[in-house]
Amino acid sequence: MLLLEHIYKTYYVGDETVHALDDASLHVKQEEFVAICGPSGSGKTTLMNVMGCLDMPDSGKYILDGVNIAQSTDKELSFIRSEKIGFVFQQYNLLDSMSALENVELPLIYQRLTQRERIERAKAALDQVGLSNRMQHRPNQLSGGQQQRVAIARALASNSRVILADEPTGNLDSKSGTDIMRLIGRLSEQGYTIVLITHNNEIAHHAQRTVYVRDGRLFDTWEEAEHI
Repeated sequence: MLLLEHIYKTYYVGDETVHALDDASLHVKQEEFVAICGPSGSGKTTLMNVMGCLDMPDSGKYILDGVNIAQSTDKELSFIRSEKIGFVFQQYNLLDSMSALENVELPLIYQRLTQRERIERAKAALDQVGLSNRMQHRPNQLSGGQQQRVAIARALASNSRVILADEPTGNLDSKSGTDIMRLIGRLSEQGYTIVLITHNNEIAHHAQRTVYVRDGRLFDTWEEAEHI
């Protein structure tokens, strides 16, 4: 489903050169649940941005669901971000002025659906995350865990089968975080391909497989990462 081979990404900050990704290779199979684990500054967020087509690598190959991303036009990349990938972030990115239903429905405007189709999808997604009784509530009327469920519903409503989750429990207390990870685990069981970015080993253990990041390089075990 996701194949990255020899990915390099370098940033220049003043006189400093930052090798955010250094010969990074990763294969995520269809319906696999993979955690990308590493400390702040290790390169995991840059990796997420590349996988989500939010940033392009300097070199290397990235194949997403059979599509060579490097050869895609801006229009094709917009389509991929809209319909092939569901994003979940640490900051829920909900609009305070809109209800849960409206927040989930909003991105579907770019899929050229009718309003009725958008509402039906949004309702189904909110029901899927257990918020059918909170659809008309605004973010300030919801707990942090409920807001993250709305964000997950928004990702599901696009009908994409790939979910990229960047520190989805980072703003939550331990109980709410556990509930969110149980929900993500159920989505994995339902056949979604999930890539989870986290700095927390306990959160990473919910995944089927964990890949460790250090200094822009990927390792199968933390012991390998520690010895570079």
